[in-house]
Amino acid sequence: MWVALATVYVIWGSTYLGIELAGETIPPLFAVGTRFLAAGLLMTGFTVWRRGAAVLRVRATELASAALVGALLPGANAVLFVAERHVATGLSALIIGSVPLWVVLLRTGTGDRPPRAALAGVLVGFAGLALLVRPTGGAPLWALLLVVASSLMWAVGSFLSSRLPMPRDAFAATSIEMLVGGAILLPIGALSTHPHLAAMSARSAFGWIYLVTFGSIVGYTAYVWLLDNAPLGTVATYAYVNPVVAIALGALVLHESLTWTIAVGAVLVLACVAVVVRTESAPLEAEAMPAGAAAARVE
Repeated sequence: MWVALATVYVIWGSTYLGIELAGETIPPLFAVGTRFLAAGLLMTGFTVWRRGAAVLRVRATELASAALVGALLPGANAVLFVAERHVATGLSALIIGSVPLWVVLLRTGTGDRPPRAALAGVLVGFAGLALLVRPTGGAPLWALLLVVASSLMWAVGSFLSSRLPMPRDAFAATSIEMLVGGAILLPIGALSTHPHLAAMSARSAFGWIYLVTFGSIVGYTAYVWLLDNAPLGTVATYAYVNPVVAIALGALVLHESLTWTIAVGAVLVLACVAVVVRTESAPLEAEAMPAGAAAARVE
């Protein structure tokens, strides 16, 4: 279990570095479109190999739901790809780490009654988020707001995946999401940026390959295995460990700096995300994780 958990921590925490490297010489929308199309094809092949082609036979309503989530989650990744050209990877990871806070707000707005501790965590967590997006002479405000928009899109996709009729098999659902996201983003990226493969650097190629293989396939496989073999509260810790990994890698590899404002905002956001995740996952420990919730992680 601990090997799988460490795999999710390190791989998903390092995807922000992979995005930065890939985006150095590959246009963002083209990079995301090709990434998810390639990952979707690989995931589909893996699903057929391990689970049989029958799991891909889904109802029309399930296909439509997975396609909608597939438009949102890879779309959120595309927005993040654009923003990371101007925002440090560690700061991006911290803002994306606020997704559980947005999900609680969405639940509240649709009539659910989250625990008071979760609501308190949301309020304090958004105070920390305000510190993170406060212009300090570094990243431009518009780019920071793009990362916030990406986190909101991620939250909406995650929320809908737990409410809509999704394919029962998590791998089948994710295959559809990746293929739909790639099919939407690739032509947009190709037509809007006219990418030249000859201009792609070795660093960008490595980043792209890493995102396809490790970020989308290896990390997700470890995540689904954990959902079946580990307590949900333990699995959910990735939400506040991944940003720490991203900050460390950003400092070590890209020499990104950490200001006091970011440090304080980070502590507030991560502490409140920890409270929300623990509070929200406790009632679900005895229940099976729905496929839609598992499919909500399209890294």
